[in-house]
Amino acid sequence: MTRLIVAAGGGGDAVAAAMLHAALYGDEDQAVILTYAWDRLLVDPLPGPRGADSFTGLGPLTQSVWSVPAEAQPIAPAGSTLPRLAAELPHTLALLDPHHGAEGITRQLEELVDHLDPTSIDLLDVGGDILARGDEPTLKSPLADALTLAACCQANAPIRLLIAGPGLDGEISPDDLRPLLGTLVRTFTAKDVEAIGSILEWHPSEATAMLAATARGARGICEVRDAGLPVPLTDEGPTVHEVDLDDAVSRNKLARAIMTTATLDEAEAYSREICGFSEIDYERNKAAWLKDRPPVPLTPEDVLSQLDRFQADARTRGITHTTFRHVTEALNLNGSQRDELRRLLIHSRPHQYAAPLWNISA
Repeated sequence: MTRLIVAAGGGGDAVAAAMLHAALYGDEDQAVILTYAWDRLLVDPLPGPRGADSFTGLGPLTQSVWSVPAEAQPIAPAGSTLPRLAAELPHTLALLDPHHGAEGITRQLEELVDHLDPTSIDLLDVGGDILARGDEPTLKSPLADALTLAACCQANAPIRLLIAGPGLDGEISPDDLRPLLGTLVRTFTAKDVEAIGSILEWHPSEATAMLAATARGARGICEVRDAGLPVPLTDEGPTVHEVDLDDAVSRNKLARAIMTTATLDEAEAYSREICGFSEIDYERNKAAWLKDRPPVPLTPEDVLSQLDRFQADARTRGITHTTFRHVTEALNLNGSQRDELRRLLIHSRPHQYAAPLWNISA
């Protein structure tokens, strides 16, 4: 049997989809994970999502859907985590390309359903910002989720919407999400994390890192992203809930507005109009700023001294954990130095490594 899982926001949602598949369906069923190639700027210096023309070595699945095998390569200067994910996961990764708007994603989805005849289709969002109205002051990245939601509600197939780790992306609070959540489908455990444990050692996703950490028992407050958002790590963190797809669409104003869009630019214009911003504009501005900011030498003594000051300050705010992405930015290091910093910290202070997070309170 083949299961189709649509990773609503791309990035770490694809990693969470692999964990979901292992936890719910086991090893006997095959899985195809349909996901964006839309990584943080520390991985891909180009703003926005990548399309099929940004890769070499893709494999045709349908007329408009391509698989991303391990031998695929992003065309420089683009970057992508998908080929390495494909090398380490037993699943087929299929490229979700939003450059033809919600109509294009709907077409991709229906072609894939016709081709695979899947036993089940799950739309998975880590954090729950797919349930945003669009006017929340903490909302940062509504467009990717709104596009997949708009497409899934129009596709001629039964699709189940699942929210994993409600509130873990720091965009919608758990208190606001709680009344919207339906049936509890799964509470991830440390054993479930084993399916993706090695991937979290290098993948930069913050929300999925916290999802895994809470499944392993981490509790407290985790500071994330460049803005230093505080995210509670609670017993709700490792849960997966079903939400009615129609209810989600009726709540998500952006998803309703972009259903007939035929280009990404058109969908982005609606995001500016409804939400007051576009996350791709934010990426464009940040990419321009980072372009003129070369990496500085990473000196262990200086870094650990800066880390001590950062941690002391964070503790005064009640922070117990953080991500390596946030530490990198908090220490004013270049995103390309994240892996080097991570190795240094784990080597120097292994007792603070609460995989895959950094424990400030240890």
